[in-house]
Amino acid sequence: MNPTRYIRSLLPSRQDYRAVKRTWRGDLVAGVTVGIIALPLALAFGVSSGAGAESGLVTAIVAGVVAAVFGGSNVQVSGPTGAMVVVLGPIVATHGPGIVAVVSVMAGVVVVVGGALKLGRLVSFIPWPVIEGFTLGIAVIIFLQQVPAALGTKPGPSSNAFVSAVQSLGQVSWGTAALPIAAVIAVAAIMIFAPRIHRKLPGSIIAIIVVSIVAALARLPLARIGALPDSLPTPTMPAISAATVTSLILPALTVAALAAMESLLSARVAVSISDTGPFDADRELVGQGLASIASGLFGGMPATGAIARTAVNVRTGGKTRVSAIVHVLVLLGVVYLATGVVSQIPLAALSGVLMVTATRMISLATVRSVVGSTRSDAVVFVATAIITVSFDLIDAVGIGIAIAAFFALRALAKSGGVHREQLPLPSHPGDERIALFRLDGALFFGAADRMLERVTEIDNVSVVIIRMSQLQVLDATGAKVITEMITGLERRGTTVLVKGIRPQHLRLANRVGVISSLRHLKHLFTDLDDAVAHARDHVARTAALTAESTIHN
Repeated sequence: MNPTRYIRSLLPSRQDYRAVKRTWRGDLVAGVTVGIIALPLALAFGVSSGAGAESGLVTAIVAGVVAAVFGGSNVQVSGPTGAMVVVLGPIVATHGPGIVAVVSVMAGVVVVVGGALKLGRLVSFIPWPVIEGFTLGIAVIIFLQQVPAALGTKPGPSSNAFVSAVQSLGQVSWGTAALPIAAVIAVAAIMIFAPRIHRKLPGSIIAIIVVSIVAALARLPLARIGALPDSLPTPTMPAISAATVTSLILPALTVAALAAMESLLSARVAVSISDTGPFDADRELVGQGLASIASGLFGGMPATGAIARTAVNVRTGGKTRVSAIVHVLVLLGVVYLATGVVSQIPLAALSGVLMVTATRMISLATVRSVVGSTRSDAVVFVATAIITVSFDLIDAVGIGIAIAAFFALRALAKSGGVHREQLPLPSHPGDERIALFRLDGALFFGAADRMLERVTEIDNVSVVIIRMSQLQVLDATGAKVITEMITGLERRGTTVLVKGIRPQHLRLANRVGVISSLRHLKHLFTDLDDAVAHARDHVARTAALTAESTIHN
């Protein structure tokens, strides 16, 4: 592709908004709806990450609009997410909240470079069980992270969400824990039952309003969000030194990998649930990277595409980028008009919102589908979920893919085989001295030795014909094993004929030595009848020479 044309394809254009004349009403309704839903999540994720509610709100606004304009999806809604909070928690605990902006800028640069290098399509290589196991693990972590706040205590010293939640239980004063627990239960109840009254009721906002009003009127001793700015901060470049960059390389790469993966998965989900047009994976990475850079400049967090908010956007009528931009305007209105009210929201109410959100991330139907599909998929799903909760998110995806690859290679290896066939009729004298083998399926490093053992073990034959026309997969190891087999048989005096090397395997066979290991180039055939005829002629000539030698002796 022409470099100028490619760069232009990664940038916004008029085509992004060509449908707005037809869809603006739906976009407006969807944007307002998503904005209302995004507000408590942005605040909650900011608090949960350790960067603060302000950081979450700034990220939702700044990253949300930049990703909407520059991203590759028409309906993607971006901002702080639960998965990013899980990754940021240990980083904040180690380096302090002031380092989040630096990590955001560094990770954003990495994601932009990934998009420019056309790495967006790599997400298609992540197996479905890995994605679902990863999602389940994140949901569990988000829920566990809210346990201390729901009990009115501090998180335990461990960086692991499960261990920290257990440690926090030892610090609980059950007399004072009743109030935050009651707030969490009230929020959860309203979020669960509000949609049953009317499906468009924003349960999270209603729950937070009700609990906040009750807490204020009754003067309940619940921890509040605290003061928030009544305007966006001035963008400034975070202080970045060589030492800071060196110490944050691995955290930034982890954040970048997660941002890229979650954003692309979210955009792909949006395409699957509604006809809103395709998405450009590479442009999406560029947009999300720019969003994280912009967020960092305003003191925010790294951003990703948010699957839940994107799904709500699509299902409430969002068709173009305008809906995501409107959602940002709603949040911006909150900053300039209602920060005093928002600052009085109890932290326990936000914990309730996140606990319900985490629960809704888990689809029992999907879990049953994955677990009930195949044993190998079930193992991949469970292993990914357990590793996500127990260790690290990116490690979980990598290990999940490795396990899935192992099972895939094992299945591919089993699909291959070596089958001895009968020679074409009519029979000829000496046919018992000819062995015809057909190679099927895949012959690669995981299966080559096992498949060809029986060929080299044959005895009392003068000619071996190897049919390769049914061989679908051949790698260098498989070709090398064939070469060694031919060499070994020829060394024992057995003539080897090869029939039907597929065109896509011919170059590899040439380079590795399959063809040069044959006694003569005439021993390479494209037609089975010709190969069999040559073998029978060879056996007949050998028998005649043996008989003549016997007579002379």
